[in-house]
Amino acid sequence: MQTSLAMKSLFNYHRNTAQMLAKRLIEPCDVFLNHRSPDTKRTVATLLYDNLRMRGFNPFLDEKNMKPGDKLFDKINGGVIECKIGVAVFSPRYCESYFCLHELALLTACKKKVIPIFFDVKPSQLSVVKNGNWSEEELRRFRWALDEAKNTVGLTFNSSKGNLGEFVANASEIIIESMKEHQNEEQMKQMTAGNHFPKHMHLPIPA
Repeated sequence: MQTSLAMKSLFNYHRNTAQMLAKRLIEPCDVFLNHRSPDTKRTVATLLYDNLRMRGFNPFLDEKNMKPGDKLFDKINGGVIECKIGVAVFSPRYCESYFCLHELALLTACKKKVIPIFFDVKPSQLSVVKNGNWSEEELRRFRWALDEAKNTVGLTFNSSKGNLGEFVANASEIIIESMKEHQNEEQMKQMTAGNHFPKHMHLPIPA
């Protein structure tokens, strides 16, 4: 009897794991987590990823979603285009990363809502400096996207004073609320485009 229960439990575990992996591979991502890996991979970025996964969402985090053989830009660009919301985790050396700025510029160009998180850095401390490896057009795009993010209300965290667990829980709630708002907006757009209004919606009566 105990052996049978153990086998059933093991089967359910593998089935659930397979379903989760299939969801990650098939479903488009909901939230794109833009961050500088050496600064935040072991802290806020991974904690946010895990928290959102546990809440049933499908976030994109490079270390979690990319596998050997993937084309770097194809995978990143695809994640940005698929996502509904971007979360930009700014850290002291964020602007040194080409990939961070590329992702941010693409999120902004695609008109995705971006929630900034200023992690151990103030918005005024962030700037894109001239880099000999980056073209003038890239510098222009990066500065434009960074200015857009700096002028957006975001979240701030000071690791020397704050409680990271509480911060991640609060940030996750804000991200999820933004996801719900986005979903409602999309539904309204679809209904308006097709003139399909739910029966309980009361339309204004012309005077």
